[in-house]
Amino acid sequence: MNIRKLAQNENPPMELLLLADPFEPLVTDYLKRGECYLAEDEHGQAAGVYVLLPTRPATVELVNVAVKEQLHGRGIGKLLVRHAIHQARTLGFKTIEIGTGNSGIGQLALYQKCGFRIVGVDQDFFIRHYEEPIFENGIHCRDMIRLTHDL
Repeated sequence: MNIRKLAQNENPPMELLLLADPFEPLVTDYLKRGECYLAEDEHGQAAGVYVLLPTRPATVELVNVAVKEQLHGRGIGKLLVRHAIHQARTLGFKTIEIGTGNSGIGQLALYQKCGFRIVGVDQDFFIRHYEEPIFENGIHCRDMIRLTHDL
């Protein structure tokens, strides 16, 4: 698996990015302000994606972590998160943050396995910011769980 920064003239893989966040205006905003990284398989096909988004001095947020649905369970998500942590450290950031829905049980486990710690809950985040309700794992996604990792 090769992970590389998306070139400026390259179209971002919106179908993958929208798997992580179905609200296209927000994803488009992230892409304008952040750096997109693409994971490709041995045939050069997109397998996963993430965006690093600077938020405050010395702090970056990891957003839009997504893996093609047919490739779930193969460790690609963990590879992407670890790559993002390494990139953030290489770029000189001191803290990396991530947010995920309260219904993202697998994501919460993955982020904690990669060294992130829960630091807060933004109650009703997904109610306030999304027009359509989101359900995942049979749970109504309402709250944003915020996690952080010191680099």
